[in-house]
Amino acid sequence: LLLIRSHCVCVDQITNTRIVFDSMDDRGGGSFVAVRRISQGLERGNVYHSSSSSAEAVAGSAAWLGRGLSCVCVQGRDGASRPFDLTPAQEECLQRLQSRIDVAYDTSIPQHQEALKGLWKLAFPEEELHGIVSEQWKEMGWQGKDPSTDFRGGGFISLENLLYFAKRFPTSFQDLLRKQVGDRSVWEYPFAVAGINITFMLIQMLGLEAVKPRSIVGETFLRFLSVNESAFDILYCIAFKLMDQQWLSMRASYMEFNTVMKSTRRQLEREIMVEDITYIEDMPSYSLLLSQ
Repeated sequence: LLLIRSHCVCVDQITNTRIVFDSMDDRGGGSFVAVRRISQGLERGNVYHSSSSSAEAVAGSAAWLGRGLSCVCVQGRDGASRPFDLTPAQEECLQRLQSRIDVAYDTSIPQHQEALKGLWKLAFPEEELHGIVSEQWKEMGWQGKDPSTDFRGGGFISLENLLYFAKRFPTSFQDLLRKQVGDRSVWEYPFAVAGINITFMLIQMLGLEAVKPRSIVGETFLRFLSVNESAFDILYCIAFKLMDQQWLSMRASYMEFNTVMKSTRRQLEREIMVEDITYIEDMPSYSLLLSQ
C-alpha cells in the first residue's frame, strides 16, 4: 500500500485511528522495485524496476510491499485497549517524538535536502552523488531516482532513522545495505524502502499516533524513552537488524516480506515486555547491532 498510487484507508485496532495511504501504481511501467542478488557485494545495477516485459518483477514486488505493509498496519491485539497514565516526563518525551512523526519530508526545505545528501555520503562515501534526483538512488533501494516520493509513507523521521543507523552503527548499516551477511535470497528486499516500512511499523506497534499509549508495549516503551530520547531511533536499528536476521533464518524472498515483518514485530513486542529492563539497550536483540 505504501507503493501504489491510490488511496486506501485502514483502521489501526490499537489506536482506533484511521490511516490513509498514498501509494504508487505498478501499471504505469516501472514503479516497483526488487533487488536481485548477483554476488555477496552490492553490485552496481542490481536494482531492477518492473516493466510490462517483466511480469515476475511486477507481481512479486507489488505483492511484497503492498501486502506486507497493510498487514503490519492493520494488525491488532486481542482484548480491549485502555489508555495509561503518563508521568509528566513521559508525556513530554512522547509529545516531542510525536512532533517528529508529524514532519513530512519536503524537498523545498534545504535542511531536508542536506539530510538526504548526508545519507548518501554515509552509505557510499567513495561515490559522488550527481544530484538530489539521480538514478544513483536506486543503488540504495529507493523506488526511483527521486527518494522524496517514497517518504510519503514514513515522513522525515524515516530519513532521520536511516541517518541515525548509519552514524551510530555504521558496520551493521553497511552490512544490511550491501547484503554482506548470510546466504541471501535471489530476490532481496530493497534496503531504503524496507527502512521506511520499519519506521511505519514501529509507529503503529507502539501506538504513537494516539494521545496516550493503549497497549502495555507502548506504555513500556515510553519508560525507555523517558530515560533516553534516542530510544525510538535505537529501536529502529534493532528492528532493522532483527528483521534481516529473521529474513535469513526463514530463507525468505520478496513474497515472504509480510511474514518476516509480522514475525519481527512479535519478537520486538516480546523483548520490550521482558521484565527488569530499564534501558532500550537491555533488549536481547540489541546485541545484534554490536556483533561483527
